Amino acid sequence: MLAAGLCGALATPALAQPAWPSRPIRWIVGFAPGGVGDLTTRLVAAKLGMALGQTVVVENRPSAGGIVAAETVARAAPDGHTLLLLTTTDATASAIYQRLSYDIMRDLEFVGQMSFFDHALVTSANSPYRTLDDVIAAARARPGSINLGSIAVGNAQHLGAELFRSMTRTDLVIVPYRSTPDLLNATATGDVQLASEILAPVLPQATGGRLRVLAVAAPQRFAGLPEVPTAEEAGVPGYVVRSWNGIAVPARTPRPIVDRLNAELLRTVALPDIREKMLELGVQPVTTTTPESFRAYVAQEHARWSQVVTQADIPRQ
Repeated sequence: MLAAGLCGALATPALAQPAWPSRPIRWIVGFAPGGVGDLTTRLVAAKLGMALGQTVVVENRPSAGGIVAAETVARAAPDGHTLLLLTTTDATASAIYQRLSYDIMRDLEFVGQMSFFDHALVTSANSPYRTLDDVIAAARARPGSINLGSIAVGNAQHLGAELFRSMTRTDLVIVPYRSTPDLLNATATGDVQLASEILAPVLPQATGGRLRVLAVAAPQRFAGLPEVPTAEEAGVPGYVVRSWNGIAVPARTPRPIVDRLNAELLRTVALPDIREKMLELGVQPVTTTTPESFRAYVAQEHARWSQVVTQADIPRQ
């Protein structure tokens, strides 16, 4: 009887652990609402909430480098009720910004990758440049005469532009814009002759006849624009630029919660309606991911883009 009583007492703490989730889950996003990344996050959040039995509320905390969002999650209780939409920008932030109060590799637990956003090199539909090689040839013939537009400083569009300039050994003038609409408008009107941008927001203007996609910076052609070559096919071997996102939680979040989130993320992204909508928007869903593989990928991306920052001599902020 004593042994049975002791066993019961020892089992009590495990049985007393609170069920998860026990309240609505906050999903913190480091950019403003309205873009493709925000839209796909909200689609996934709604399905995740249904699977978990609690509402998943998307909270936008826009700031340079996604710093406010990452800091919020890094400091949150590790109980599975606060998620971060981890993005390419988070992997590059420490290379751009000084004195961050957090380290994503130390202060976050990685759940899994959600999607890829292929990048593209774009010009105006009225541009004389019909191929990527045309632009490269013009840039080499007249150094400093070709403007290459990007978004802000330190994000994937900007670093992709820096990488393109380096790999093509051209004296392109990189012009940063505050937003995607500003960049695409400047490209369509010819203020910049080339733009480095995520493919998703480019698609409507490309199919609408306002922009011309010269190449996709992806390992394979995009199904929605099958006639457009990859950058490698267009003459720039190895030029692949893909933004990405996924879920992270505060460090020390219990592994069973991390594993459950990973499983539900995979199930959600594989749902036919979610997958179809992502592909329609130019987003590539990721259907195989683990906490370990996502951590390794983020570390790889950090190393890659930190090297680009150093080689381009981008000043730290």
